[in-house]
Amino acid sequence: MAYGQKILKGDAYKRAAIKRRHIRIRKSINGTAERPRLVVTRSNRHIVAQVIDDLKGHTLASASTLDTSIRGAEGDKSTQAKQVGALVAERAKAAGVEAVVFDRGGNQYAGRIAALADAAREAGLKF
Repeated sequence: MAYGQKILKGDAYKRAAIKRRHIRIRKSINGTAERPRLVVTRSNRHIVAQVIDDLKGHTLASASTLDTSIRGAEGDKSTQAKQVGALVAERAKAAGVEAVVFDRGGNQYAGRIAALADAAREAGLKF
C-alpha cells in the first residue's frame, strides 16, 4: 500500500519522513502481553517513553521529561533521556514486564533515542 505525501520543505518534510519510517516499522513490530512495545516519542524539547500492550490497547508504564522527578533535572537532553529510560524500565518492571520490543518511532537510533534504550537495558529491561 502506498502512502503518498506532498513534496514538502524544511521541518514539514522531516516530520513526513519520520512518519513514513514509523509506518514502515510498525508493519513488523507488535506488542503482546509477554513482550509489550516500548515506543519512544521525541520532540525538540521533550522525550516520552511508553510500554504498550497492543493486543489490549493498554499503556502498562510510561515516563517522560515532563515527570516531576526529571523535570527540574540538570544536564543536557541526552542525560534527561537516560533518566527517562531508567524510569520507564523501573516502572515496567514494577508492572511485571521483563522483556519488550523496541519501537524507535521512525527516529534514527542515535543520540537521545540510543541513550534512552541503553539506560533501559542497564536498568534490567530486555530488548
